[in-house]
Amino acid sequence: MNKTLTSHGGDIYTEGLLKGKELIDYSSNINLLGVPNSFYEGVKEATNLINHYPDIQYRSTKEAIIKYHKISIDNDNIILGNGAAEVLDLAVSTLRSICIIAPSFSEYEISSKKYGLELKYSYLNNDMTYNYEDILDKLKSCDGIIIANPNNPNGCNIDKERFKEILNYCEANEKRIIIDEAFVEFSGDKAYSFIDEVINYKSLILIRAITKYFALPGIRLGWAISSDKEILSKLREKQLPWNINTFAAISLKYLLEDREYIKKSLSVNIIEREFLINELRKISLFDRVFESNSNFLLCKLNNVVDQELFEFALNNGILIRKCGNYRGLDNSFIRLAVKSRENNRILLDMLRRYKNIRRI
Repeated sequence: MNKTLTSHGGDIYTEGLLKGKELIDYSSNINLLGVPNSFYEGVKEATNLINHYPDIQYRSTKEAIIKYHKISIDNDNIILGNGAAEVLDLAVSTLRSICIIAPSFSEYEISSKKYGLELKYSYLNNDMTYNYEDILDKLKSCDGIIIANPNNPNGCNIDKERFKEILNYCEANEKRIIIDEAFVEFSGDKAYSFIDEVINYKSLILIRAITKYFALPGIRLGWAISSDKEILSKLREKQLPWNINTFAAISLKYLLEDREYIKKSLSVNIIEREFLINELRKISLFDRVFESNSNFLLCKLNNVVDQELFEFALNNGILIRKCGNYRGLDNSFIRLAVKSRENNRILLDMLRRYKNIRRI
């Protein structure tokens, strides 16, 4: 499908707040536990510092990141951004051509087109896994690749063993690999992350953020890590000074040290994800519910158009993510976030009622 995404999930304003309606937002993939209390501890400290400029080098913030990842790097191996979107955009700006996975996060394509990059698309397999042979083939005519781990909208992780050939190829041929790990904590972090590989591959730029796992999309903070200090220095030159506000910079260390929240978030998400997958697969409304290793599920509808279900859900106080405007998908796909058991039961009840109305 020659489509590209022009909107995002989480738009509770257009259909909800601006119309005076409160919605259960299944379109936005945010940690179901909500904002951790540790964030507010950071806010208290930051409040005492708002009459000062932030440290222009953000040294304590970067040190907190190094401690969290437990790798042997220094501050110059890290660049901070106003959300992961900023560092993604900066990383893409250094290339002339790029391989993009389809379907995947829209900002990859948006940023690439903004800088006039030549685009090559590698489409997922029918089971929504990566086509590693095709990726390697596309890279022969590209400067680099941007790829998510796990991928949005389907939640599949990169197979680290199969991806090793791609890493080695890019390293040997001076091609850039940008891996977006905004959701990787939901997969189990170290078991699936490329954080340990970043030291050994100069071609690799790894991107993280607090948006998803720490349920803080309104506090814009993301970062990129690379062993290539020269490329990160070039990216910093494109940034404005003090691009991270004091509340984000100070609260980060509190968040990354909140081991109880981090551990509980993973276990609760796994339980609710498996519950939701199993229950959705019992509903004949769906032709397929894909496996996921994140906090969202890609679903293929059975003889239903996404807009019809979207409107029914909206009338019942639920916002879902239509996927017809993802490159590589059509209007028979939707994406659902993983939420609390209470909300998941409300969602499932709505879906069963719709199925009965449609007599599917």
